[in-house]
Amino acid sequence: MKPLTKHIPNLHPKFFWDFRFDSIDWDGGYKMVIARIVERGGQDQIDEIVRFYGREKIITSIRDEIFFLPNYAIENALKFFPELKKEEMYCYLNRKDKPYHWI
Repeated sequence: MKPLTKHIPNLHPKFFWDFRFDSIDWDGGYKMVIARIVERGGQDQIDEIVRFYGREKIITSIRDEIFFLPNYAIENALKFFPELKKEEMYCYLNRKDKPYHWI
């Protein structure tokens, strides 16, 4: 019998400094992973989550499921995924006219 191998994306643990990297639920916590990489990652990390989750799941998550991204991360998302429109992103609509704390 073959032991089950855990498939995880090839991402550096530094992106998840506030989590136990070995215990991250990559499937259940996909919104956190996607938001974190869009906010703090570069093209290589974006390519890796696209490989791991699929482009459609990422676009749907950014557009409809992630509740907050700072302005620079919204701009990053638009740069990485040009098919997104700012006006359709829940994280943009949710805070468009609302100030938020910078921390």
